[in-house]
Parts: sequence; C-alpha cells; structure tokens
Amino acid sequence: MSVETDVLVLGGAGVDTIVYVPELPLPFADSHMVPAIETRAGQTGDFVALGVHALGLRTHHLDMVGEDHAGDLVRALHRDRGVALTEIPQPAGTKRAVNLVGPDGRRLSLYDSTRAREADRLPPETVRALAATSRHAHVAITHPCAHALPVLREAGVTISTDLHDWDGTQAYHEAFAYEADVVFLSTAELANPEKTMRQIADRGRAQVVVATAGAEGAYQLLNGVLSHIPAAAPPAPVVDSNGAGDAFAAGYLFGRLTGEPPERCGLFGAIAGAYACTVPATGADFIGREELLRATSP
Repeated sequence: MSVETDVLVLGGAGVDTIVYVPELPLPFADSHMVPAIETRAGQTGDFVALGVHALGLRTHHLDMVGEDHAGDLVRALHRDRGVALTEIPQPAGTKRAVNLVGPDGRRLSLYDSTRAREADRLPPETVRALAATSRHAHVAITHPCAHALPVLREAGVTISTDLHDWDGTQAYHEAFAYEADVVFLSTAELANPEKTMRQIADRGRAQVVVATAGAEGAYQLLNGVLSHIPAAAPPAPVVDSNGAGDAFAAGYLFGRLTGEPPERCGLFGAIAGAYACTVPATGADFIGREELLRATSP
C-alpha cells in the first residue's frame, strides 16, 4: 500500500477560549476587567497537525469531534488550512478549554473534563487503515489515543507523543511515555529532568527523548547521551507561549522525517517554538518551510 501521509496526528482536537488577564496568578476578586475574550479552534493535536502541514509534510488528523459549535470551529480550521480531518462522533461534545494569558505570555489552562467518557475510543479499523498509509503517527495524550497505541504499533509506523507537564510519576502518562519512539515533554514539573528522561528511555521504546525548558532551550537524550539544545531568538516580541511546545514538536518531526541529524532536528524545533511565542493566543500561525530553513542557514 502506498504512503499517502507523512504524519498522522491522533487526538488533541478542540477549542480554546482565550482570556487576557492583567497578571498571573490572577488576584482573587469578584470581577476583573480584561482586554479581550476570544474563542478559537486549536488545541495540541490541531497545532501539531497544522505545524507539520505548514512545513510541507502531508498530514492527516484523526479525533473525536462533537456535533456542536466548537466542532464546527475545528472542522472549519482544518478545511481552511487544507489539513485532512477524519472525525469520529463525540456524544459528550468537542473538547474545550479556557486559557488565561498574562502580559508576559505565560498561560494557565483550564480543561473541561465533561467532554470525555470512559467508553471513548477511536475505531481500531479506522486507525489501522490510516496508519497503513502513513509514515509516522503523533499521538496526543487523550484517553481514546491510549487504546490506539497497540494498533499503531501493530501497523509498524513510528510513534511520537508529547507528555506536556508530566511530573514523571503519574501512571496515566506511562503508556504514552513507554510506547513512543520519540517522546517530548516539558521540564516544568520535573524535579530531576535527566532522571525522568533516562527513565523513559530505559523502560520504554524511545529512541530519543526531548525535554523543552522554555527560555533555557531544551535537552535531548539520544543513545544514552544528554545534550543541550540552545533556545532560538524569537523573530518578534514574545506575546504568548501557547502552542510553543506543539510547534517545537512539529519542527523536530519535520527534521526527523526529512532525514536531518538529531542536532539539526533540535534546532528546527527551537526555531519553530520561538516563532510560535510571537503569535497571539487568538491566532493560529505557523512557521513555513522556507522561513525555517532560512533561519537555520549560516
């Protein structure tokens, strides 16, 4: 069967309501006047899918989406950007979150836990069919995706995941951490990042583990050797960190899938992540291939 897709993204489709606040943490009060409140489609899976698509990789997104206004926003986002979306009906409704964004670009995300059910699954036959024509699968850490991991492994595609702010101990994340070939995570909640990275590599299948550390750059564990990925300078003022980790993953995967060495993959990720920090939370703009390659030229 011929390869039709470079990156199959599973999960992570949803809608965020963005609230710009005067500071974080937000002081307790009965009310606050804020500059703006806006709702737009785009959660972690959407951002990875749009990110790798903007870099020229053939992309397909699979997730559960509701027949609601939030679902309409998700469908419109993919349609407008030219990213294929296979949607499985979600009776509980499309995933939603509220992001409080401070003046320095930091954010606090509040996720609506009612938009998921224990019985939620991505149909194995659908996962199998899409994986059969894909080179790589990037898996969001949502409940239905955990059950899709064995199907992806059986299909023979390489797998990546982003554990986000895992603390290294929560059992829920372990299936993703130990089944993926490429593991991304943040150092935000890690007491000992190197220890957790080595734990992932030792206990699982990961060929490479990458931990992002914001302005400090990132760390890459490959073949037992830990190296530092320097942070890239943003091309414009930083306005929001939302989506920076997803953009890093997209840039890194672009490098990996185009045959670049690990050091250059890390550089691509750092540049893409820095670019994302210059995009307002209400937008969904991603660095393109030409701009990324130009930024890495001597």
